Amino acid sequence: MIDNLDALIKLWFAEDIGDGDHTTLSCIPADAMGKSQLIIKENGVLAGVEIAKRIFHAFDPELKMTQFLHDGDRIKIGDIAFIVEGRVQSLLQTERLMLNVMQRMSGIATRTAEYIKQLEGTHTRVLDTRKTTPGLRLLEKEAVKIGGGCNHRIGLYDMILLKDNHIDFAGGIEKAITRAKEYCKSKGKNLKIEIEVRNFDEICQVMAVGGVNRIMLDNFTPVDTKKAVEMIDGKYETESSGGITFDTLRQYAECGVDFISVGALTHSVKSLDMSFKAVK
Repeated sequence: MIDNLDALIKLWFAEDIGDGDHTTLSCIPADAMGKSQLIIKENGVLAGVEIAKRIFHAFDPELKMTQFLHDGDRIKIGDIAFIVEGRVQSLLQTERLMLNVMQRMSGIATRTAEYIKQLEGTHTRVLDTRKTTPGLRLLEKEAVKIGGGCNHRIGLYDMILLKDNHIDFAGGIEKAITRAKEYCKSKGKNLKIEIEVRNFDEICQVMAVGGVNRIMLDNFTPVDTKKAVEMIDGKYETESSGGITFDTLRQYAECGVDFISVGALTHSVKSLDMSFKAVK
């Protein structure tokens, strides 16, 4: 579970409720009790149930959830994921925040699962990227995992990824790799090092220097990707990135790459449709 979730939830409620949900407070008695159910309105993969529990509990610990479906479950139109019972004011004030989180996460999990299915029969794994919504990265990356994908680095702190700008500013591949290794040694950090390459010559340079864990093939065609994988010959992990679509995904996987990173899993996904309706 996300370490700073309680702090995030507090911020989310502050953003949404401010000094009070005056609509609810004006027309719903404080002692009114009721129940609402989460209704699925689109087929996909469910994600965010555990986060929803924390949202309800943070706002009103007396809200009671009866859960029928779980994170990672395949869902279809008309399914009921859970029912929440308690103060009507609490149900109304938590509704939109819970839906925003669950619809977003379920959309990401659903899209990720589609990518995973596209790769059936290959050893290639799908990675997310840092192209996430500020403040929601950990939720979005958790949704990728729920959908069957793998997380790349979480941020700039848990892996070294030498991209084209790092290499160019450092003065070339050899200097970039050497400095990265020296930095890790001087700081006592055991970080994996990945390096981006743009052509076959840069692959040769990386392999001559060594000392990295993974080579990212940036904007390579499928034909060139296959040749690059053969050149690397299992000495380093390989990752394809850049311009890869759902329709071309399998072509790259069949080239033998270990990973394909897909920014679209998080930066342009469609939320999954669902609603939170009163049980009469």
